[in-house]
Amino acid sequence: MEVFSGQSVWLIPPHFALWIPAGTRHRIHMPGPVSMRTLYLRTGLTARFEQHCAVLHVTPLLRELIVETVHASQLRVRNRYECALRDLLIAHLRWASPMPTFVTLPREARALVVAQAILRNPAESKTIAALCAEAGVSVRTIERVFCDEIGINFESWRRQVRLTKAVELLVAGCSIKEVAHKVGYCQSSAFVEMFHRTFGTTPKVWISVLKNLGQRSTELHTTSSLAPQRTRKPR
Repeated sequence: MEVFSGQSVWLIPPHFALWIPAGTRHRIHMPGPVSMRTLYLRTGLTARFEQHCAVLHVTPLLRELIVETVHASQLRVRNRYECALRDLLIAHLRWASPMPTFVTLPREARALVVAQAILRNPAESKTIAALCAEAGVSVRTIERVFCDEIGINFESWRRQVRLTKAVELLVAGCSIKEVAHKVGYCQSSAFVEMFHRTFGTTPKVWISVLKNLGQRSTELHTTSSLAPQRTRKPR
């Protein structure tokens, strides 16, 4: 699933979440079937949260808190259990690790041409000098624009694009060797090292964890469907 807001796009892999601050204009693109859960939180509860969108790592505990919150439908202040659930949910959302699966585009026209060339082909190995020559702009200008408008230099931004594309390909079932080639790495080991530096684990372990979470989610859904539903006494 992809979410667009302003000059940025966030890729949300399965079993991850996207934090969207209140009042943020955005649009969602789902290239295939997607099952998702949405929580709406009062702004007073999220004052210490990020003021911009962020992809968050959902731990098994956070996932169960989200599922239980959706099941409860509305967390009432006078219900001690629901208040405790709310507080625990807020705490774990605040502690959730942000994941760098997003790309921000520059607004400056010539810098945008250079950026779009990389987006069209993340494996593009042309130097920044060659890309700038094609766009009719100096390297110095491009580096300044990227630092001013995005906050990182061009090569760091290119790695961000490649990482985001790599996550998309891994989730789609591509092999590590195939992913490395498609995002511009001649050696799989160099790609694995870059991935490990960012995510703290290898692509093989990362995708294995996602698959296990998906299988567990299916099993829990089946069990929940077969189990007798709890009845709540009116208050």
